[in-house]
Amino acid sequence: MQNWTPRDLAQQLNTAAHAVQLLDVREPWEYQIVHLENSQLVPLSQLTNYGLHELSKDLPIVVICHHGIRSAHACYLLERLGFQAINLTGGIDRWAREIDPSIPIY
Repeated sequence: MQNWTPRDLAQQLNTAAHAVQLLDVREPWEYQIVHLENSQLVPLSQLTNYGLHELSKDLPIVVICHHGIRSAHACYLLERLGFQAINLTGGIDRWAREIDPSIPIY
């Protein structure tokens, strides 16, 4: 599993946002509080039952959660299914602290 820091992801989004998919595996109530633009919500508990058909194996998937634990689990699952998955270390919480302090921290 590959890991990216929020700075790595910010650089990717600034230079070639179209070259990655953003998958948020938090719960809907968390996603409503804050999420990255153009991210797709598929809670970890529903990942194998929903949403896999909407993901492309042609582009890497950056997986996002609150602190990086659920996203790491999702990355392992996605890799076993043939996807290229990248874990956002520190999750949306670290993103808020390092990249965009205007977004809510919960």
